[in-house]
Amino acid sequence: MKVRCHREGLLSAVQLASVAVPSRDLKPILQNIKVIGDTDRCTLLATDLELGTRLEVLGIQVEEPGEALLPSGRLLAILREAPDEEMVIDADPNACTIRGEHNEFEMGGEDPAEFPDVPAFSEETYHELSAGMLREMIRRTIFAAAAENPRYALTGVLWELDGETARLIATDGRRLAVTEGKAGCHGAQDTRGQTHVVPTKAMQLLERNLQDDEEQVRVSLRPNDALFKTGRAVIYSRLVEGRYPPYREVFPKKQTVKIPLVVGPFYAAVRQAAIMTDDESKKVVFTFDKKKVTLQAQGQKTGRSKVEMPLDYEGKSIKIAFDPKFLADMLRVLDADEALTLELIDGNSVALFRCGDNYSYIVMPLS
Repeated sequence: MKVRCHREGLLSAVQLASVAVPSRDLKPILQNIKVIGDTDRCTLLATDLELGTRLEVLGIQVEEPGEALLPSGRLLAILREAPDEEMVIDADPNACTIRGEHNEFEMGGEDPAEFPDVPAFSEETYHELSAGMLREMIRRTIFAAAAENPRYALTGVLWELDGETARLIATDGRRLAVTEGKAGCHGAQDTRGQTHVVPTKAMQLLERNLQDDEEQVRVSLRPNDALFKTGRAVIYSRLVEGRYPPYREVFPKKQTVKIPLVVGPFYAAVRQAAIMTDDESKKVVFTFDKKKVTLQAQGQKTGRSKVEMPLDYEGKSIKIAFDPKFLADMLRVLDADEALTLELIDGNSVALFRCGDNYSYIVMPLS
């Protein structure tokens, strides 16, 4: 195989594909990226056996079709450090040479036939979502997923596809993010009664591949894995095993007090009040009164903060405490001028934030 490429373009593609390269030594061969050069295209394959990607590289001239394995770490280092605009990769199962105008790097080779395959997208039943909308849906949920949870399958984002509606859900047991979007349905794919939790790492890779807002992304959820197809990439992921909690039961059923907010000013007030929190006291107390909200924090060693913000609110006084990080995580992924509604029962019950008709965020209060 011999290809001629623009260095920065290939660097960007290799950085993206490297997300699927395992961070620990599962199998030495998985530390490589497989390069497939056809007559009219070049494709990168990377996998850790749980997550995999097939990524088409733009702007590459294939002079000799073929396949090769390139060590991802060294390939990234070469592409970062080399000053050349154009580079040539000449590789076979025994050796690989990467040349620029003023440099040359030689490495040993491995047999590309030994590299595990990454499935292509050949599904006839799937849903389609616009890339711009899907990227926003991922950003609005992924931060709420658990880093670890031995009891439930919370270390990822739950997907629900129901007719022409796509729903993403994430929770770590202390907060819950739910967002919906419109999806085109091709075939009879319906996930009602099924559990499809896509790992956080796979969702992050998918988000990074969503560059063109108008592009349509195909999604196929299967019993044990999921496939996503963008304009230039296919992403394969095993699903998180285990049971997902009945998240709908968390939504409050009583009549609530509704407090109108605007994202930007409220986010600024939360950040200001949080300055005086510390590791022992990660708490900001919110007191909602007529026409204003007062935010107060008291650190054992840091000191005290008090921030007031005007509100268009005429209801009863309610005092409730939150971990400010849980609010900041949600507020930073919303537009500053968006309207937000906070629904409360009292200071001891869950708080429900709504943004538009398609986004809900629930936070447990602190005692």
